[in-house]
Amino acid sequence: MKFLAWLKRPWLHFILLGALLFYLQGVFFPAPKPVIGPLSEARREALERQWFTSVRRPSTTEQQARMLQAELDRDMLFHRAISLKLHLYDTVVYQRLLRNMRFLQMGEDQTDEERYRTALDMRLHLGDEVIKRRLIQVMEQLMLAANPPAVPSEEEIVAEFEKRRKELRRAPRFSIEHIYFNRNREAEADAVIGEINEKGLTPEQARELSSPFLPGYRFTRQTPDQLARHFGSSFVENLLQANPQSDHWVGPVRSTYGVHYVWVNEMEPARDATLDEVRQQLQRDLESRSREAALRESISALRSHYEIIQ
Repeated sequence: MKFLAWLKRPWLHFILLGALLFYLQGVFFPAPKPVIGPLSEARREALERQWFTSVRRPSTTEQQARMLQAELDRDMLFHRAISLKLHLYDTVVYQRLLRNMRFLQMGEDQTDEERYRTALDMRLHLGDEVIKRRLIQVMEQLMLAANPPAVPSEEEIVAEFEKRRKELRRAPRFSIEHIYFNRNREAEADAVIGEINEKGLTPEQARELSSPFLPGYRFTRQTPDQLARHFGSSFVENLLQANPQSDHWVGPVRSTYGVHYVWVNEMEPARDATLDEVRQQLQRDLESRSREAALRESISALRSHYEIIQ
């Protein structure tokens, strides 16, 4: 009976009616979402310039759409970080704002804390690209903590290894020594080579007959790409065409710089990599891919809380 009497009290009716109206207001008249975009024409042009500088060709329509979406996502993450007040607890932001205040020669009679508060009041943190990048990184870390990337399994590592077996193939390696004839001494090359062969000189002994070569005279377990960095790509092509054999002289071999007489200490033929050799690389690649997928998923979910204007 007491319960029924409570239900008849007018003030309880008002509370229940108010709660119902508040709920219905949220359902039928939700708060407007924060708006991100559109990008200004100047920012669109800056994105296109950055693209052209990187790849030296204009972007396609699809590439422009991806660039635009990525930039809007950056704005969204920055907005979210500011709304969570992450900038108030980050030492990088703190030091950056103090640096900006010193650069502007403002607040010179203030303490660092007072100068920092002045910078916040002036909203300097909203227009600083370094602070923006930092807060976006913090947001990404928080997202990954809330939605951790999957750890690659052994089965996934093995499958990735089989898929990329050709790409992971180990290049041949050469251990060589050489003597060098610069362009002024190229005419002497045949005579010097003849002397080396006639006297059976070792590479170390023959080095006395070499012109100076800044990269050095002995190269151990070098891939063709590594040799090309020292001698130029033409040297590698000419060396391979000469059919080099271990414990034999090869040459003369022409390079970008002149002529070389090459002693081949050892050759390791190209071969397939073993799983153990590339396991860490495959795991890093899979972890990176998983991280990107988890981040994309989190960013996509965050977009539902914003109105994105292209």
